[in-house]
Amino acid sequence: MDRLIERCAGLDVHRDTVAACVRTPGLDSDRVQEIRTFATTTRQLLALRDWLLAQGVTLVGMESTGVYWKPVYYVLEDDFETQLLNAQHLHHVPGRKTDVSDAQWLCQLMEAGLLRSSFVPPKPQRRLRALTRYRKTQIAERQREANRLHKALEDTGIKLDCVASDILGASGRAMLDALVAGTTDPELL
Repeated sequence: MDRLIERCAGLDVHRDTVAACVRTPGLDSDRVQEIRTFATTTRQLLALRDWLLAQGVTLVGMESTGVYWKPVYYVLEDDFETQLLNAQHLHHVPGRKTDVSDAQWLCQLMEAGLLRSSFVPPKPQRRLRALTRYRKTQIAERQREANRLHKALEDTGIKLDCVASDILGASGRAMLDALVAGTTDPELL
């Protein structure tokens, strides 16, 4: 394979470990290759980043495996051109050798420029998406709690929804507070 990228790394990401293969120029036209394994703890991921920086790596590629790629990607994205590689595309690249580790194979494909990266939104967009998802789940959870409260009131014979359109609205909450305080007079409620 022709070499397009001079210093690159291929990462084989698993739940507990990351195998990293770095290929750099050697003497004459030979390539020097080094493979190391790191744990997926923050300290070890920072050690991986430091090692890649020390090797002069400019491009890092990793296969998108579940959610395990995320912490690795987030640690490396500020210091390297980091590419998340489409697993489907990797399986269609010809020439896969069975005796070669995945990290080494990824690295060889990266240096030859044979892989397409998947879109990973920029940090501000990821943060906004996470916040939006969280807000959506909180709204749904609030509605589930309102439904549970409504059911509990119905089970005890309290028909609060007949007099308040929203049992968690201002008037509904005032009536609930009065019930909790021990008020039983319907006129006061």
